[in-house]
Amino acid sequence: MNIKLRILAAILPAVLLLDVITKRWALTALGGGRRMELLDGLLPLTLAFNRGAAFGISIGNDPRWFFIPVTILAMGLLAVLFIQSESGDRVKVVSIALILSGALGNLVDRVRWDRGVVDFIGPIDLGFMHWPIFNVADSAITCGAVLLGISFWREERTRAQEAAAGPEEPGSAEPEPGLPARSEDASATTETTPGG
Repeated sequence: MNIKLRILAAILPAVLLLDVITKRWALTALGGGRRMELLDGLLPLTLAFNRGAAFGISIGNDPRWFFIPVTILAMGLLAVLFIQSESGDRVKVVSIALILSGALGNLVDRVRWDRGVVDFIGPIDLGFMHWPIFNVADSAITCGAVLLGISFWREERTRAQEAAAGPEEPGSAEPEPGLPARSEDASATTETTPGG
């Protein structure tokens, strides 16, 4: 098994299992309007059902059958990007694995019932706004998206540096094995004239 599949095999089941377990706990512990607070009230836990996009963003009255095919399509595109990614680009590989895992976790909720995705972390008071309620899958998607952006930025910076370095000078290539290095002086020919 190559390194990319090892990373995916480690991240996907871990995120998916943690997402399923925490959502099941939230349905039991926070049902009936109950609310909990952690870290001296800094991290509230409130059960909510999100039928829209991540972090409670609403799109229409019944977007379930819109998000299911869109999510499957997005996961397919991410799978292609994962296959095409270099094994040495660990940041990109980890980022795609996180996004795939989070998308799959939320997709499970959308497929199994019409109540929407189970959210329970938040809302978090940031002082200037309340961060919407989210879940473990949303966190994986967000972290993965940030890492993927960093990976693309690094690739773009590398391409820019290579372009700035310019093309390789003619004649600067290494000689083939077994052949002497070519010298401009040695390769030059001088024409002579009789009696010159």
